[in-house]
Amino acid sequence: MRELMKALKQIVILLAIACLCISCSYAPSVSYNPWHLVPLPTEATLRDIGFTGDLNHGWAVGSNDTLLETKDGGDTWQQKVLDLGEENNRLTSVSFVADEGWIVGEPSILLHTADGGASWSRIPLSAKLPGAPNHILALGPQSAEMSTTVGAIYQTQDGGKTWKAMVQEAVGVVRNISRSDDGKYVAVSARGNFYSTWEPNQTAWQQHNRNSSKRLQNMGFSQDGRLWILARGGQLQFSSTEDPETWEDAIYPEFSTSWGFLDLAYRTPDEIWVSGGSGNLLCSFDGGKTWQKDREVENVPSNFYKIVFITPEKGFILGQNGILLKYEQPTEAA
Repeated sequence: MRELMKALKQIVILLAIACLCISCSYAPSVSYNPWHLVPLPTEATLRDIGFTGDLNHGWAVGSNDTLLETKDGGDTWQQKVLDLGEENNRLTSVSFVADEGWIVGEPSILLHTADGGASWSRIPLSAKLPGAPNHILALGPQSAEMSTTVGAIYQTQDGGKTWKAMVQEAVGVVRNISRSDDGKYVAVSARGNFYSTWEPNQTAWQQHNRNSSKRLQNMGFSQDGRLWILARGGQLQFSSTEDPETWEDAIYPEFSTSWGFLDLAYRTPDEIWVSGGSGNLLCSFDGGKTWQKDREVENVPSNFYKIVFITPEKGFILGQNGILLKYEQPTEAA
């Protein structure tokens, strides 16, 4: 009898441990889902969204020459057709300052507008351009900064007629590249086995080895100037300072997540959203210390590739095959 009671006690302890492990492996659910699905007139995969000085007027770009326009803040979108030749272009980035905007894409395309997109002109690019343009940022009147798929960085101050190289040598084929508000860059290598950083006035990229065995998926800048890393297996890490070689302990927002994370974005200095494959979307309201999961979007049949917050009140998540989610601020937080 005593041995039976001892065995039962051990079983109860094991079950308690198992239940504890299971509860720890799943992030709790957010109390409110602020994201809703926006119908689009295309099944193309969107790559970027940008708005003019009028935050109701915006543009989205994507694969298959996709160009969409909204005039109601992103609630509805209309497809626009431009004569871009016979090549099937993948438009990757769009940016505006007031009514002046820029679009870049692959294999090698640059578009410019001075009237909010009422008309677009194509600007020729040199055949010697290293890589294909993949990101552009409008800086001011007639001014923009463009980066390419091999980490070349250029600036124009005359509406795209001439371009000045900001770095002497490209870094090599990159998986992705991100820019901070003060002009710093971080780029993840194509295979995710190292990353590189560049700051204004530096002549060359600085390469850094990854600090774990997990391959890098994406990197970017936090609102206080630090770096963040998304690595394979659902791992997130922040640099402890602005030094790209010093890192805090790795974080796993949800241990049970088998799908990798694809992007991270700050809505406010404390509110962070992380998106991933198979409809995975998590949020931290305390700067990354604790995490909650938005389970109401798990049934959306899409990988969530990119999160864009135009303002804290206006945000979008770009998925595959014509999936777009729009952020709606909770009433109690408005």
